[in-house]
Parts: sequence; structure tokens; C-alpha cells
Amino acid sequence: MQVTNANNQHISVLLEESLSFLEPFKNEIFVDATLGLGGHSEAILSTQAKVIGIDQDDAAIQFAKVRLLHFKKQFEVYQANFSEIKEVLELAEVEKVDGILADLGVSSLQLDSETRGFSFRFNAPLDMRMNPESDDETAAELLKRLSEFEIAKIIYEFGEEKLSRRIARRIVERRERGEAIETTKELADICSSSASNSKRPEERIHPATRTFQALRIAVNRELEIIEKFIVDSVDSLKPNGRLVIISFHSLEDRIVKQVFQKLAGKCTCPPRFPICVCNAQKKIEILTRKPIVPTDSEMHENPRSRSAKLRACKKLDLN
Repeated sequence: MQVTNANNQHISVLLEESLSFLEPFKNEIFVDATLGLGGHSEAILSTQAKVIGIDQDDAAIQFAKVRLLHFKKQFEVYQANFSEIKEVLELAEVEKVDGILADLGVSSLQLDSETRGFSFRFNAPLDMRMNPESDDETAAELLKRLSEFEIAKIIYEFGEEKLSRRIARRIVERRERGEAIETTKELADICSSSASNSKRPEERIHPATRTFQALRIAVNRELEIIEKFIVDSVDSLKPNGRLVIISFHSLEDRIVKQVFQKLAGKCTCPPRFPICVCNAQKKIEILTRKPIVPTDSEMHENPRSRSAKLRACKKLDLN
């Protein structure tokens, strides 16, 4: 894959806002937990800080290495999932860091790939794994194994797709005819035909957008690992260290908000519960009362940023 061509399509989302919360300084150590094409890391490295990059996509890592070659002495990278941040820091022989950034969106390299199966713009095998070398199930394998109910549940909960049951029914009907869904075009055609017979108003987005998003989240278990990542990240910060998370899905943002609130000491027990059993402890200060969203000019320049939301927190010095 010619990863060097991706730079023309890649624009780092909420870049200035991320830097304003991270406040990188010379010789401080930061983790870019979702390195991608290296745009956020490049900005941090430009302040003469050091960056430990993490990404599970080897193609992205190879591109970022070339892009950040000038910062070779300040930068090192590990192929891993962002939820493995503690293991990576142990390998890097770093105990605590000054700041951590995670951009939970899919990188341009993945979206614009004609072979990875993330986009319905290209006819490709229905893969969607962030790490194509892993043994995890592909989206095609998931659709072969799951029941109609399970498929509909994924599409509805992770994609917020109102036609989830209709799409799931058509997937299973095709499967029952011995015609497995193997390619992005086959799945996109099912989504389009399901929408063409519906009475809902015409939308600006493609009928397959939400279904593809939902399957990507399910294949990579994206929502399952966010809470673990946040808790481990806070543990890995120095006192007054900053954690910045950019999400692109309402469920992701909700998880980030709720975990931040718990780590800020907010009781999460049910209302009128006679005694607190959640053991919420105040470990952080939330820096964003409401999520930061892109400006109109950024959304105009980079339409993919339109759903981005940034939340940030600071680890308290409890000593």
C-alpha cells in the first residue's frame, strides 16, 4: 500500500484544541494512544516534547515513521491496541507520563483504503479489522455467525440505524439462500435497498453509513475497551497530567463522559439508593464541562470532523 499518498487526505481533528489541553513542553513525555498518520504527534513533537506512539495498524505505523523521521530521537512507536497502554509503557520502561491523547476515529488511511473494507465507496472484502494481521473475526465472518436478532441489535445500538431489523432480515435471507455477504458492495446494496422502500425522509448520508459504522465498532470491540483505557491512562499519568479523548460516536462520548464523572468522584449508584456502593473516588478534575466540538471553518475544511467531540481531564495531585 502506498501510504505516503495518504497525507493529502489527512487532517488532524481538533488539533489546536488538543494541544491547548495537553500543554506539551520540552522533554515532557506524552502518549499518542491512537497514532494514526501522526498529525497530533507531529504537533506535540514540534514543542520538543517526547512521544510514545501506539497503533494496531502496521500501515499507519509505517507512514507515521516516515512522517516523523525528523523527530527520531524524541519518538518511539509500538504496535498495540490503545487499551494496552500500561503494557506499552512497561515495554518503553516509562512509569508515568505528562499527557495522553486518544483520537477514537478511523484514520484517513483506513477509510480511503480500497482493500480494508471500511468504506462502501470501494468494492472490497468485508474485513474492517483495525489490525488486519490479527486473528479477530472480520465483518463478513461476524455476519455469517450471528443471528438475525444479534445483527439487528449491533446495527441499532452501535449505528443508531432505525432500519436495523429490516437490514438484518435481508442479510439473513441472503445467507439462507447460500449467498454470504463477502464484500462491501454486497452489504451496501442491502442497506440501500432497505432504505429505498422506507418512508423515512431523505438523508444527507449514504444509507449504508450507520451499518458500516456499527459493524466496525463491533469487529474491533471499540466500546468495550474505552473504560479500561481511561482508567489505565489516569493511573499512568503524573500528578497534573492531562488526558484528552476525541470521540466520533454518541455512545463513545457517553462512555467517556460517564467514566470521567466517576473518576471525578461522582456517585454512580441508582437514585435513592440507601448507601453508596460504587466506591467512586476523586482522582481527576474534568476540564471540559461540555465537549469541545470543531469550529464551522474546521467542519468546512474537513467534513469528517463534524461529529467529533473532545473531552479532557487532569489528574489530581493527591499527595
